Amino acid sequence: MKILFISNDLIAGNLAHQMTKEGCEVRLFIESKQQGQNFSNLVPKTTNWRKELKWVGKDGLIVFDDVGYGSIQDELRLQGYSVFGGTRLGDKLELDRYWAQEIFKKYGIQALPTYNFDTLDDCISFIKKNPGPWVIKQNNHASKSLNYIGIFKDNRDVLDVLLNYKKNFNGNLRNITLQKRVYGVEIGVGRYFNGTDWASPIEFNVEYKKFFNGDLGPSTSEMGTIGWYDTNENNKLFQASLAKLRPYLQKINYKGDIDIGCIVNKDGVFPLEASPRMGSPIVHLHNELHISPWHEFLKAIADGKKYNLKWKKGYGIVVLVAVPPFPYIKKLKGNSSFGVKIYFDKSVSQKDIDQHIHFEEISVENINKGKREYYISDHRGYVLYATQVAKTIKDVRKKVYSLLEKVYIPKMFYRNDIGLSFEESGLKQLKAWGYL
Repeated sequence: MKILFISNDLIAGNLAHQMTKEGCEVRLFIESKQQGQNFSNLVPKTTNWRKELKWVGKDGLIVFDDVGYGSIQDELRLQGYSVFGGTRLGDKLELDRYWAQEIFKKYGIQALPTYNFDTLDDCISFIKKNPGPWVIKQNNHASKSLNYIGIFKDNRDVLDVLLNYKKNFNGNLRNITLQKRVYGVEIGVGRYFNGTDWASPIEFNVEYKKFFNGDLGPSTSEMGTIGWYDTNENNKLFQASLAKLRPYLQKINYKGDIDIGCIVNKDGVFPLEASPRMGSPIVHLHNELHISPWHEFLKAIADGKKYNLKWKKGYGIVVLVAVPPFPYIKKLKGNSSFGVKIYFDKSVSQKDIDQHIHFEEISVENINKGKREYYISDHRGYVLYATQVAKTIKDVRKKVYSLLEKVYIPKMFYRNDIGLSFEESGLKQLKAWGYL
C-alpha cells in the first residue's frame, strides 16, 4: 500500500516508520523545518506533500497526525482521497477551548466555566474581578508549557503568572483561556472513529505532565502515560463523556483518533479539553497494544469501514526519554545533543527496538556492513519513548523500567514513577466512585 504521511511536528511520526516495516511504500512530510531532518534513513521523505498526491492516488492512504489541516482534509475527501485524520470542525474542538465546552454542553456533557481572551490585559482584568482558583491554558497543544493550575481562591498566584507572561512576552501572548478549577482524578477517554461509528475499544489513559517525580516542577508536553483498552460499552466514565459526542462526530464525518481529558470526582465527570488527533506519547502505547497492522487499521477508518482490531489486554506504560534542552526547548545555546549516539545493551534485540522503542528525534547511519547506528537528529530533546504492557500496573512498571536500564544516551533523563500514583490512589478512587 502507498501511504503519504503528513506531520506537523512528529506527534506520531514513528507510525510512518512502523508502516514501512509492515511492507508499505511510505513518504513522510514534516512541516516543521526544524524537525525535517529526523527519520533520515528510516522513512523516505518528501518536502512537498501536494506533489505526492498523484503518487499516492485514490487507492492509497493519506495520514495526518495533527490538528490544523482540517479544511485540507475535508477537501481531499471530497476529491476522493482516502484520508485518516481530522476535519475543520474537529480541529476547532482543540483550537478553541471555549467553543469546545459549548459543544460539550450541547451534546449533554457537563462543562466547566471557560473563557477565552484575546489579550493578557483582558485576562488579568477578569482574574481581578472573579474568585478562583482558575487554570491558565493555551488554545494550542504546542504551548502546554505555558499552562498553569491555580491554587488560591483570591487568584494571587494566577495573577503573578499572567504578569510574568506579560513581561516576558512584551504583552504579545494571545488566545489565553481560563477554566474554573475542579478537583478529582484526571483521566482521559479516547477512541478511534470511522465517520459513522467507533472503530476500536475504549481507551483510558492517565497522563504525567510534570517534569519531576511526584508531579513536581513545570508542566511539560508529557513525561509519560499509563493506559489500557476496555470493551465495556456501558462504562460509566465513557458514557458520561466521549460516548455523547458520537452524533457530533458523525455530523462532521470525523475519521481519526479523539480523546477527551476529564476530571472525575464523586459529583461527576467534567471535560477539560478535547484532542481530535493522534496524541503523544499515547500513540506509541497504541503501537505496543495493537497486534493488527497499522496500515490496515488506518485505511479501514479512512474508508469508513468496520475493522476487527486485535489488541493486547492489560495495562500499558509509555515513558519519554529526553535530553537537554528539554523542557526549555528555546534555550538551545550550549545544550543541544544533536549528533549524540543512542546505545542499547547487547541484550536488547532489534525485535525489542522495533516493538518497544519509538522514535521522535532519531535518524540512522548505516555503518559496518549495514549495522544500524542511531543518533539524535534534532535540537529539542524529545528523543524516544519506551513502552511495555502487562496484566498489572506493578508488572508493567517493572518491565518498562527494566528496559530503560538498557538504553544509554549521554545526559538522558526520564521520570521513573509513571503509573505509581495511579496504582496507589487514582485507580482505587475511580473504582470507589463506580467509574471503573
